[in-house]
Amino acid sequence: MKKKILLILSMCLIMLGLAGCGEDPTKVDYNGYTYEQLKGACENTANILQEMSESEKAAYLASGDEMLEHLVSRWDEAQEGVGEFVELGEFKVTKSGKTLTCEQEIIFKNRPVILTYVYTYHNMQLEDITVDAVQTLGEKMTNAALNTLMGMGVVFAVLILISLIINCFKYLSRFGNKKIEEKPAPAKAPVAALPPAVEEAIAAQDELELAAVIASAIAASTGTSTDDFVVRSIKRRF
Repeated sequence: MKKKILLILSMCLIMLGLAGCGEDPTKVDYNGYTYEQLKGACENTANILQEMSESEKAAYLASGDEMLEHLVSRWDEAQEGVGEFVELGEFKVTKSGKTLTCEQEIIFKNRPVILTYVYTYHNMQLEDITVDAVQTLGEKMTNAALNTLMGMGVVFAVLILISLIINCFKYLSRFGNKKIEEKPAPAKAPVAALPPAVEEAIAAQDELELAAVIASAIAASTGTSTDDFVVRSIKRRF
Protein backbone atom coordinates (compact mmCIF):
# COMPACT_ATOMS: atom_id res chain seq x y z
CA MET A 1 0.00 0.00 0.00
CA LYS A 2 2.80 2.41 0.91
CA LYS A 3 4.59 1.62 -2.34
CA LYS A 4 1.45 2.42 -4.34
CA ILE A 5 1.02 5.77 -2.55
CA LEU A 6 4.70 6.70 -3.20
CA LEU A 7 4.30 5.71 -6.85
CA ILE A 8 1.18 7.88 -7.23
CA LEU A 9 2.91 10.86 -5.57
CA SER A 10 5.93 10.45 -7.84
CA MET A 11 3.73 10.40 -10.93
CA CYS A 12 1.92 13.54 -9.75
CA LEU A 13 5.22 15.38 -9.20
CA ILE A 14 6.45 14.36 -12.64
CA MET A 15 3.23 15.60 -14.26
CA LEU A 16 3.48 18.92 -12.40
CA GLY A 17 7.10 19.31 -13.52
CA LEU A 18 6.18 18.64 -17.12
CA ALA A 19 3.32 21.12 -16.88
CA GLY A 20 5.69 23.77 -15.48
CA CYS A 21 8.25 23.13 -18.22
CA GLY A 22 5.63 23.53 -20.90
CA GLU A 23 4.29 26.83 -19.49
CA ASP A 24 4.29 29.75 -21.91
CA PRO A 25 6.92 32.29 -20.64
CA THR A 26 4.96 35.19 -22.16
CA LYS A 27 2.00 34.48 -19.82
CA VAL A 28 3.99 34.19 -16.58
CA ASP A 29 3.93 36.88 -13.91
CA TYR A 30 7.55 37.57 -12.94
CA ASN A 31 7.03 38.96 -9.45
CA GLY A 32 4.90 41.84 -10.73
CA TYR A 33 6.57 42.21 -14.15
CA THR A 34 5.28 40.85 -17.43
CA TYR A 35 7.29 39.21 -20.19
CA GLU A 36 6.77 42.23 -22.45
CA GLN A 37 8.04 44.66 -19.80
CA LEU A 38 11.25 42.68 -19.30
CA LYS A 39 11.74 42.34 -23.04
CA GLY A 40 11.10 46.05 -23.58
CA ALA A 41 13.79 46.99 -21.02
CA CYS A 42 16.39 44.87 -22.82
CA GLU A 43 15.37 46.12 -26.28
CA ASN A 44 15.52 49.78 -25.17
CA THR A 45 18.99 49.26 -23.73
CA ALA A 46 20.14 47.57 -26.95
CA ASN A 47 18.80 50.45 -29.08
CA ILE A 48 20.40 53.09 -26.82
CA LEU A 49 23.78 51.33 -27.05
CA GLN A 50 23.45 51.09 -30.84
CA GLU A 51 22.65 54.78 -31.28
CA MET A 52 25.09 56.05 -28.63
CA SER A 53 27.43 58.80 -29.88
CA GLU A 54 31.01 59.35 -28.74
CA SER A 55 30.02 62.33 -26.59
CA GLU A 56 27.23 60.33 -24.93
CA LYS A 57 29.66 57.46 -24.35
CA ALA A 58 32.12 59.81 -22.65
CA ALA A 59 29.32 61.22 -20.49
CA TYR A 60 28.24 57.73 -19.42
CA LEU A 61 31.81 56.76 -18.56
CA ALA A 62 32.18 59.90 -16.44
CA SER A 63 28.77 59.57 -14.76
CA GLY A 64 30.11 57.84 -11.63
CA ASP A 65 27.51 55.05 -11.98
CA GLU A 66 29.60 51.87 -11.74
CA MET A 67 27.05 49.63 -13.45
CA LEU A 68 26.58 52.08 -16.34
CA GLU A 69 30.32 52.52 -16.78
CA HIS A 70 30.85 48.74 -16.90
CA LEU A 71 28.01 48.37 -19.40
CA VAL A 72 29.51 50.90 -21.82
CA SER A 73 32.99 49.37 -21.45
CA ARG A 74 31.70 45.86 -22.07
CA TRP A 75 29.74 47.07 -25.08
CA ASP A 76 32.92 48.53 -26.61
CA GLU A 77 34.77 45.26 -26.03
CA ALA A 78 31.95 43.18 -27.53
CA GLN A 79 31.78 45.39 -30.64
CA GLU A 80 35.25 44.39 -31.88
CA GLY A 81 34.94 42.49 -35.16
CA VAL A 82 31.16 41.95 -35.05
CA GLY A 83 30.43 43.90 -38.23
CA GLU A 84 27.30 45.91 -38.99
CA PHE A 85 24.09 45.73 -36.97
CA VAL A 86 21.38 43.56 -38.52
CA GLU A 87 18.46 43.18 -36.09
CA LEU A 88 17.35 42.21 -32.60
CA GLY A 89 17.08 38.47 -32.20
CA GLU A 90 15.52 36.09 -29.69
CA PHE A 91 14.61 37.17 -26.16
CA LYS A 92 14.74 34.62 -23.33
CA VAL A 93 13.77 34.72 -19.63
CA THR A 94 15.22 32.18 -17.16
CA LYS A 95 14.45 31.85 -13.44
CA SER A 96 17.01 29.92 -11.39
CA GLY A 97 16.53 29.93 -7.63
CA LYS A 98 16.60 33.54 -6.40
CA THR A 99 17.88 34.91 -9.71
CA LEU A 100 15.96 36.00 -12.82
CA THR A 101 17.99 36.33 -16.03
CA CYS A 102 16.84 38.08 -19.22
CA GLU A 103 18.89 37.60 -22.40
CA GLN A 104 18.42 39.66 -25.56
CA GLU A 105 20.24 38.54 -28.70
CA ILE A 106 21.61 41.35 -30.90
CA ILE A 107 22.48 40.06 -34.37
CA PHE A 108 25.42 41.56 -36.25
CA LYS A 109 26.87 40.64 -39.63
CA ASN A 110 29.81 38.57 -38.32
CA ARG A 111 28.53 37.30 -34.99
CA PRO A 112 25.73 37.92 -32.48
CA VAL A 113 26.06 39.71 -29.14
CA ILE A 114 24.09 38.79 -25.99
CA LEU A 115 22.80 41.55 -23.69
CA THR A 116 21.98 40.09 -20.26
CA TYR A 117 19.97 41.58 -17.38
CA VAL A 118 20.37 39.87 -13.98
CA TYR A 119 17.66 40.51 -11.32
CA THR A 120 17.20 39.41 -7.72
CA TYR A 121 13.83 37.73 -8.05
CA HIS A 122 12.21 38.43 -4.66
CA ASN A 123 12.44 42.22 -5.12
CA MET A 124 13.29 42.47 -8.86
CA GLN A 125 16.34 44.61 -8.11
CA LEU A 126 18.77 44.88 -11.01
CA GLU A 127 22.08 43.28 -9.99
CA ASP A 128 24.14 43.45 -13.19
CA ILE A 129 24.07 44.05 -16.95
CA THR A 130 26.54 42.22 -19.17
CA VAL A 131 27.34 42.25 -22.87
CA ASP A 132 29.17 39.30 -24.43
CA ALA A 133 30.03 38.45 -28.02
CA VAL A 134 29.07 34.89 -28.98
CA GLN A 135 32.12 32.85 -29.93
CA THR A 136 32.12 30.44 -32.84
CA LEU A 137 32.80 26.74 -32.31
CA GLY A 138 36.30 27.14 -33.74
CA GLU A 139 37.09 29.99 -31.34
CA LYS A 140 35.81 27.97 -28.38
CA MET A 141 37.95 24.99 -29.37
CA THR A 142 40.99 27.22 -29.85
CA ASN A 143 40.55 28.85 -26.43
CA ALA A 144 40.10 25.44 -24.79
CA ALA A 145 43.27 24.13 -26.45
CA LEU A 146 45.25 27.21 -25.40
CA ASN A 147 44.03 26.90 -21.81
CA THR A 148 44.99 23.21 -21.78
CA LEU A 149 48.47 23.90 -23.16
CA MET A 150 48.99 26.73 -20.70
CA GLY A 151 47.99 24.54 -17.77
CA MET A 152 50.27 21.69 -18.89
CA GLY A 153 53.14 24.14 -19.44
CA VAL A 154 52.79 25.53 -15.91
CA VAL A 155 52.74 22.00 -14.42
CA PHE A 156 55.86 20.92 -16.33
CA ALA A 157 57.68 24.15 -15.45
CA VAL A 158 56.98 23.61 -11.74
CA LEU A 159 58.15 19.97 -11.94
CA ILE A 160 61.39 21.00 -13.68
CA LEU A 161 62.00 23.68 -11.04
CA ILE A 162 61.46 21.17 -8.22
CA SER A 163 63.86 18.72 -9.91
CA LEU A 164 66.55 21.41 -10.20
CA ILE A 165 66.16 22.36 -6.54
CA ILE A 166 66.51 18.71 -5.47
CA ASN A 167 69.68 18.32 -7.59
CA CYS A 168 71.14 21.46 -6.00
CA PHE A 169 70.95 19.83 -2.56
CA LYS A 170 73.59 17.28 -3.68
CA TYR A 171 76.09 19.99 -4.60
CA LEU A 172 75.37 21.93 -1.43
CA SER A 173 76.15 18.86 0.72
CA ARG A 174 79.43 18.28 -1.14
CA PHE A 175 80.42 21.91 -0.67
CA GLY A 176 79.72 21.66 3.06
CA ASN A 177 81.82 18.47 3.43
CA LYS A 178 84.71 20.05 1.53
CA LYS A 179 84.68 23.03 3.87
CA ILE A 180 84.89 20.70 6.87
CA GLU A 181 87.83 18.75 5.36
CA GLU A 182 89.75 21.90 4.49
CA LYS A 183 89.50 23.27 8.02
CA PRO A 184 93.09 23.14 9.48
CA ALA A 185 93.73 21.05 12.59
CA PRO A 186 94.76 23.02 15.66
CA ALA A 187 98.56 23.33 15.93
CA LYS A 188 100.21 21.61 18.85
CA ALA A 189 101.98 23.79 21.31
CA PRO A 190 105.76 23.48 20.89
CA VAL A 191 107.58 21.64 23.67
CA ALA A 192 109.99 23.92 25.43
CA ALA A 193 113.63 22.73 25.32
CA LEU A 194 115.13 21.81 28.73
CA PRO A 195 118.39 23.30 29.94
CA PRO A 196 121.49 21.01 29.56
CA ALA A 197 121.96 20.69 33.32
CA VAL A 198 118.39 19.49 33.80
CA GLU A 199 118.77 16.97 30.95
CA GLU A 200 122.02 15.55 32.52
CA ALA A 201 120.30 15.22 35.92
CA ILE A 202 117.40 13.33 34.35
CA ALA A 203 119.82 11.01 32.48
CA ALA A 204 121.81 10.29 35.72
CA GLN A 205 118.61 9.56 37.62
CA ASP A 206 117.53 7.14 34.93
CA GLU A 207 120.89 5.29 35.08
CA LEU A 208 120.66 4.98 38.90
CA GLU A 209 117.22 3.48 38.67
CA LEU A 210 118.38 1.11 35.95
CA ALA A 211 121.42 0.06 38.02
CA ALA A 212 119.20 -0.64 41.03
CA VAL A 213 116.94 -2.83 38.95
CA ILE A 214 119.92 -4.78 37.47
CA ALA A 215 121.46 -5.27 40.93
CA SER A 216 118.20 -6.62 42.32
CA ALA A 217 117.94 -9.06 39.43
CA ILE A 218 121.54 -10.33 39.91
CA ALA A 219 121.05 -10.72 43.67
CA ALA A 220 117.88 -12.68 43.14
CA SER A 221 119.45 -15.02 40.59
CA THR A 222 122.69 -15.67 42.65
CA GLY A 223 121.08 -15.78 46.07
CA THR A 224 123.31 -13.04 47.44
CA SER A 225 122.71 -9.58 48.80
CA THR A 226 123.04 -6.36 46.84
CA ASP A 227 125.64 -5.26 49.41
CA ASP A 228 128.16 -7.85 48.13
CA PHE A 229 128.65 -6.13 44.73
CA VAL A 230 128.40 -2.69 43.14
CA VAL A 231 127.27 -1.84 39.60
CA ARG A 232 129.75 0.78 38.42
CA SER A 233 128.81 1.27 34.76
CA ILE A 234 126.16 0.25 32.24
CA LYS A 235 126.98 -0.20 28.56
CA ARG A 236 124.10 -0.44 26.09
CA ARG A 237 124.58 -2.61 23.01
CA PHE A 238 122.43 -2.00 20.01
